[in-house]
Amino acid sequence: MALSSFDIDAPRWDQSTFMGRLKHFFNITDCRTALLPDSRLDEAKALVESCRAGAILPGTTEEQLHYAKKLYDSAFHPDTGDRMNLIGRMSFQVPGGMAITGFMLQFYRTVPAVVFWQWVNQSFNALVNYTNRNAASPITPKQIGVAYITATSTALATAVGLNLYTKKAPPLVARWVPFAAVAAANCVNIPMMRQQEILNGIAVTDENGNKLGHSTKAAVKGITQVVISRITMAAPGMIVLPIIMQRLEKYKFMQRITFLHGPIQVMMVGVFLIFMVPAAFSWFFSMAVSKLEPELRDSIVSQYGDKVQRVYFNKGL
Repeated sequence: MALSSFDIDAPRWDQSTFMGRLKHFFNITDCRTALLPDSRLDEAKALVESCRAGAILPGTTEEQLHYAKKLYDSAFHPDTGDRMNLIGRMSFQVPGGMAITGFMLQFYRTVPAVVFWQWVNQSFNALVNYTNRNAASPITPKQIGVAYITATSTALATAVGLNLYTKKAPPLVARWVPFAAVAAANCVNIPMMRQQEILNGIAVTDENGNKLGHSTKAAVKGITQVVISRITMAAPGMIVLPIIMQRLEKYKFMQRITFLHGPIQVMMVGVFLIFMVPAAFSWFFSMAVSKLEPELRDSIVSQYGDKVQRVYFNKGL
């Protein structure tokens, strides 16, 4: 295939299948790309844009184009094309999440530690949510502040309340408190941070990227999917890892290296997240035309008949 006709925006893997989407998200959540300097990312963006314009430099290989698109997708906003802050990027989800989750699981015993790490986690989540918002639905600084305060308060109230309530419960139950707080906060933080999308709708397209209109139902479904994805992403590490640590801490060698328990949990959470982050992102991304608002559904049917059965949208992270 001549590179002059190379379609860099064409999916590299079949996006209609779970495995195709899984390969795509494994590719763009590669945490190694988070270490690259901005200059390298800007070079990748320039190569992607030159390819779109049909002006590929002689000597450019297909492999270089695929890698440039990988960097572009991992670091630039899909709606605006702007370079995202490091913490909000796809490529930072594993290293950022493993560090914060690992320490939440390690420091769960005292109220001050619970408060601090829940605050850190909600600050991280708020920045990720804001960075990956649907750019067509702007949110005001006041709305951002209200969403952040509400989610943080929810997480702290859940964590501190359950922490005190489980003082007399089996030790393993107390280890699961951070997960309960994270799940509760996600149910508040994400919808509030992206409330404009619920009010105004988000753009929906056909499988080829042609815009079909705006849908509030797609927005609600997309945000609901993000909430479920975030909780699912955290669940294995935050539910299974406490069971593993509970058993390991009974061994004498573990009792002699208590200072390493935190780093050990961070690394083990990382193992879970390397697989769970792309898997969670791969589950949802479309909805049936029949589920849309009557006006939009009728408009699509009148223009395309039964050729368009499903619509696609950017549900964000």
